[in-house]
Amino acid sequence: MKKFIYDEMMVHVPLCTSKNPQSVLILSSDTEGFECELQKHDKIAFTSLKDIDGLRGAEDASYDVVISELEADAATLAHYNRVLKEDGLLVTIIPSLDEAVEENKRIMEILGKYAKIVMPFHLGCEGVALLASKEYHPTADIILHRADMLDGLKFYNSDIHPASFAMGNYIRKEYLGIIKN
Repeated sequence: MKKFIYDEMMVHVPLCTSKNPQSVLILSSDTEGFECELQKHDKIAFTSLKDIDGLRGAEDASYDVVISELEADAATLAHYNRVLKEDGLLVTIIPSLDEAVEENKRIMEILGKYAKIVMPFHLGCEGVALLASKEYHPTADIILHRADMLDGLKFYNSDIHPASFAMGNYIRKEYLGIIKN
């Protein structure tokens, strides 16, 4: 797996979807790659936390974007919702779309209570993430000038962005009524 692809997709998909991201929360045991990608955007402050304990102390409605690699249980998802602003976005990793269907459906149903849009996307390498947005649609609201003007990218671009949300019919059928787009 090429880690730069993973890092670029986890960071730039939500940041090029959010209208005016200014604050990002990263939850990961290895934040270096995400932090490097975030620095390619102007005027975005970020906080990095290693575990759920730091999330519990985070201020309500203080982040435009949350990027997480933590396990997504109901309590953690509620904390993400609490710290996100009213138009915030969450990106979190999930298991394979075709091998962990029930677990993914559970996560998507919980997020559906908080977000208008809940859509899985391919990370461009091995892996799948889930984008949950309270306001912005990841393919309709992509900020093209931001996506195309970023310097130093090896994989992500404005063509990859919407393409990452495409999925085969057998996946669509499996998640029919669960994915909110």
